[in-house]
Amino acid sequence: MRDLTAPSRVQALMQKYGLKARKSLGQNFLVDQNIVQKIVDAAGLTPSDTVVEIGPGLGVLTARLAQKAGRVIAVEIDQHLIPVLQENLAAAGNVQLVHGDALHTDFAALTGGVPFTVVANLPYYITTPLLFHLLESGYPIRRLVLMVQDEVADRLAAPPGNKQYGALSVMVQYYTRVEYMFKVPRTVFIPRPGVDSAVVRLEKRETPAVPVPDEALFQRLVRGAFAQRRKTLANALAAALPFLSREQWQQELRALGLPDNVRGEMLSMEQFAALTAAVAGKQ
Repeated sequence: MRDLTAPSRVQALMQKYGLKARKSLGQNFLVDQNIVQKIVDAAGLTPSDTVVEIGPGLGVLTARLAQKAGRVIAVEIDQHLIPVLQENLAAAGNVQLVHGDALHTDFAALTGGVPFTVVANLPYYITTPLLFHLLESGYPIRRLVLMVQDEVADRLAAPPGNKQYGALSVMVQYYTRVEYMFKVPRTVFIPRPGVDSAVVRLEKRETPAVPVPDEALFQRLVRGAFAQRRKTLANALAAALPFLSREQWQQELRALGLPDNVRGEMLSMEQFAALTAAVAGKQ
């Protein structure tokens, strides 16, 4: 497996199996041993750990994970990659390959309900919906080590008032502690993507960052606040959560000391929690 990160080996495998990287799935295969090792190190695995890898690709990272963890479950949506993974991981006795869509996977059932670590190289189109699925479903996740587009990494850690701050920022920070680990240049992939990537580590909080009386309402409120970013928060919430009118939302915002023209990106997580508490009984 040591030479799987070599571009010549990757190209030979793709030729052998008649593979082409599928843009629709955001496929870019990592060909750098040092980056692979840094990702594995960031996961902080022990022989007792269970790892879920989403999008194993050709299996180079999967093989390294299998050397560190007790069990690796690799979920791959592209059926054309399954034979390649079976070949490359034949020597690893602790890897379970699953052909499926991670967005529609019940990870609690897949892992048997044991705590697990997520490792993934996420294409842009799936990052937000998959993170919401993983974090809001209540799975017993310990941490997530993710390779994402560099701008997405900035968004995950963005504070209120920052142009990158949005619903993803609020919800990820609500459930996890975000740590930007390192940048990954576009030159270490085949084919080469148009942007650089970054690896982030999300440590799951034992309890969410702020208390809320109704988590489902909190999630809806945060999403609604950013659904139409050009609108004022009162207008955005009236459209997304019409159990209150625009005037009633303005009244709730005023009660929290916020101006009528405030927009969602100006509210802190604590203010979103306070607004959730204020309207929880008014649905």
